Amino acid sequence: MNRTEFQLLAETRISEAHALLTLGSPMPSGAYYLAGYAVECALKACIAKRVNQYDYPDKQLANDSYTHDIEKLVRVAGLDAERSADIAVTAIFGQNWNIVKDWNEKARYAQHSQLEAQKLYDAITDATNGVLPWIKARW
Repeated sequence: MNRTEFQLLAETRISEAHALLTLGSPMPSGAYYLAGYAVECALKACIAKRVNQYDYPDKQLANDSYTHDIEKLVRVAGLDAERSADIAVTAIFGQNWNIVKDWNEKARYAQHSQLEAQKLYDAITDATNGVLPWIKARW
């Protein structure tokens, strides 16, 4: 996959999460999983941005990129220091990251409440301090 495909997938997954949360009979477990997956895809778009066309791939970067671990993806994308600096300035941004960092791919096997899913979705999409807008500014 390339950067553009990861960007599109991130946008699609967060839209799907929203749709599942707002159904007449909401589906919060699926919404929770898809919302976190949107962050994963967005971070992978950031990683793809670091790869120059025609460069021989860095094996460690490639290996480290094949994970679902949000914290590891932040580091591989080279965003850890910038994120830490922004968290130090904005407490709400830090609170949102604290919610998002707990997501993992095993969420697809778990049941999540409407409240849990909504909290994750809001932490990701908040227009001012959300994780996804912050990542998108860097992808």
